[in-house]
Amino acid sequence: MKRELGWYTSFAVAFGFVSIATGIFTAYGSVLNSSGPLGIWTWPVVVVGQLCVALVFGALAARIPVSGYAYQWISRLANPVLGWIMGWVSFTFLAVVVVAVDYTIASTILPVLFQYQGTSANAWVVTAGVLLLQAVLVALSTRATQRVNNVAVTMQLVGMVLLTVLLFVVGAATGVLDFGTLFSTGDVPSEGYFALGGLTSAGPWSLGFLMGAFTIVGFEAAANLAEETRDPARVVPKAMAQAVVGLGVLGMLFLIAVTALAGDPAALARSDTPVADVIARVLGSYVGKGLLVLVVISIFSCGLVISLSGARLVWAMARDKRFPAWRLLNRVTPATGTPLNASVFLFVVSQIVLGLFASSTQALFSLFSAATLLPALIYAATVALYLVKRRSLPPSKGFRLGRWEAPVLVVSVVWLVYELLIFRDASFAEPWLYVLVMFAIGAAYLGYLLVRHGVSGLSMPDMHDIDKTLDHDQQGVAAGGGA
Repeated sequence: MKRELGWYTSFAVAFGFVSIATGIFTAYGSVLNSSGPLGIWTWPVVVVGQLCVALVFGALAARIPVSGYAYQWISRLANPVLGWIMGWVSFTFLAVVVVAVDYTIASTILPVLFQYQGTSANAWVVTAGVLLLQAVLVALSTRATQRVNNVAVTMQLVGMVLLTVLLFVVGAATGVLDFGTLFSTGDVPSEGYFALGGLTSAGPWSLGFLMGAFTIVGFEAAANLAEETRDPARVVPKAMAQAVVGLGVLGMLFLIAVTALAGDPAALARSDTPVADVIARVLGSYVGKGLLVLVVISIFSCGLVISLSGARLVWAMARDKRFPAWRLLNRVTPATGTPLNASVFLFVVSQIVLGLFASSTQALFSLFSAATLLPALIYAATVALYLVKRRSLPPSKGFRLGRWEAPVLVVSVVWLVYELLIFRDASFAEPWLYVLVMFAIGAAYLGYLLVRHGVSGLSMPDMHDIDKTLDHDQQGVAAGGGA
C-alpha cells in the first residue's frame, strides 16, 4: 500500500472515528435515563482520562508505527500469544462498533428527518444498506475513502460548531435556555446519586460516564494507518491527541447547549430521538433538518473510518498468518491498492453482528455498551504493557512523554480501572455475553494455531527492525510477508 497520507488525513481519521455527533446522538438518551441531566458533567473527566490514554498510544505509535496498532505493539513488547489475543479483541470491537454507529443513523435520526415511525425491522434494513455502501468505498479505493472522510470531517467541524452556536443564540433569544437544568437529576433519585453502587450495580453518576467512554474512542485508528502515513512517528501521535482535545471541548459545549434547552428532561428521556427532538424544536423544522443532514454525514464518515481501520487490522493479522483464511485475506488487490478481501470479510461479519443485535428491543443500548466495553479492555491492556515495558522500548522517532510520563500513566490507570468497574452492573449482561462468545471463537482458533505451529510459529519481527518499515514505501506487500 502507498505511503501518501498527510497530517490532516491522519487527524481526520482519528476525528472521524471518535465523532461526537455519533456518540452523543447514540448515548444521550441513556444518560438522561440513568443519570439525568447532571450526568453530562462526567464528559470532561472522560476526556482527560482518554487524552492520557491517547498520549500513551502516541508514545507507542512513535516507536512502532505499524498497521495493526495494539496487536503489533503487544506482540512485539510482550509475546505473540498476548498480541494475538489483543488483535482478536480489537477485531471484535471494530466489528460491533461499526454496527453501533450505523444503527444510530437508522434509529435516532432518519425517523425525525423523514417523519416515520422507527422500528427494529426498518432500522435493520437501513443499517445493512449503510454498511454495504461503506464497505464498497473502503474496498474500491483508499484515496476516495480518505477524500470522503476529509470532506465529512470538515463538514462535521463546521456543522457542529454552527449547530452549537445556533442553539445557544436562538435559545437565549427565545428565552428557553435554562442553565438550571444542567444540575438537575431529572427523574433519577438524588439520594445515593454519587454512590459507587454494589457488587452487581453501578451508581447513577457512574453510568453517566458511558456516553463519554463510548464517544471518545477510536483515536487509535490513525495509528492503524501508520504504514500509509508520511512520517507516521511524528504525525500520528499529534493527530490522536489533537482529535481528543478538539472533540472534547466541542462535545462539552454541545452537551451544555442541548441540556439547557431540554425543557422537561424527564419527558425528553422518554424519547427515542432526544437530541434530534431538541434541535428540531429550537431551530425549527427546516434549519433543524438541514443540520441533522450534516450529522448524518458525520456519522456516516465515522462508520467509514471504522470499516477502513477494521479492514487494515484484519489484513495486518492475515499478513502475519494469524487470522482465519489468512491466505485469502492477506492480499492487496493491485487494481485497487486495497486489501479488498479483508474489507469484504469485515462487511460480512458486521452483517452477522447486526443480525444478532437488531432483533433485540434494546438493540442500541446493547450495541453501544459492547462498543464501550471492548475498547476499555484494549486500552487497559495496552497501558499496562507500556507501564511494564517502557524502559525497554525502541527509540522514538518523533514523540516522547518526557516529564509527563508518570502523571499521564497514573491518570490513565485510575481512569481505566474506574471505567471497567462500571461494567459490573447487571444491565451489561448482553455485552458481556457478546465478549465471551467472541473470546471463545478466538480461543478456539488460537488453540488451533498453537497445536499446529507452536509458540515459535507465532514469532514476530524484532521490534528494533521497525526502521526498515519506516524507510520503505510499501508499494505492494508480498502475500504472507512479515510486518
